Amino acid sequence: MTAAVRQEKLAAIFKSAVVIPVLTIERLEDAVPLARALVAGGVRVLEVTLRTPVAIEAAKAMMAEVPEAVVGIGTILNADDLARARALGAQFGISPGATPELLQAAAAGDLPFAPGIATASELMQALAHGFDLVKFFPAEPSGGIKALRALAGPFPNIRVCPTGGIGEANAASWLADPNVVAVGGSWLCPAAAIRSGNWAGITAMCARAIKSLKPA
Repeated sequence: MTAAVRQEKLAAIFKSAVVIPVLTIERLEDAVPLARALVAGGVRVLEVTLRTPVAIEAAKAMMAEVPEAVVGIGTILNADDLARARALGAQFGISPGATPELLQAAAAGDLPFAPGIATASELMQALAHGFDLVKFFPAEPSGGIKALRALAGPFPNIRVCPTGGIGEANAASWLADPNVVAVGGSWLCPAAAIRSGNWAGITAMCARAIKSLKPA
């Protein structure tokens, strides 16, 4: 798979998603009902972060039992994480940042991947390795939409999935930006709702978000 094909595949996934929930799963038994709740609310593209000991098993369970979900792996920090995501069968990978080693490993592989960037220099490194679709993180603390517009000046063709500080109140503003293909965030699945098993509440929140964010 060429770099261009890999990036177009990722762009298609992100554009179909509009909003990508960032999932930190503490208990393995929550994985499948959470995925089912999200999908029932119209949210099919899911990012399972490698932040907990059960993350890989949780992603496996989602893939096996909720086949309509498009499961990717987030918080990829190094080449080993990337290899784990690929071996798992993840449909995409996302990192909060990117080292030269991670960019090289991702460029050499075929997993659709969005490296994290927050500065022009980091964006230039991503572009040099063939990644024109990136994660802007942390989006709001890094200057918000104004910062993204500044980056788009010298790099007008970048495609971005901003994450960090994005929620129900500002997601639409981000999605209105011409360089933004999707937004990421954890507001669709609050930790308290997961802990209490409020799957119906998560479904309702997702349905409301999708209705308000998807273009008519």
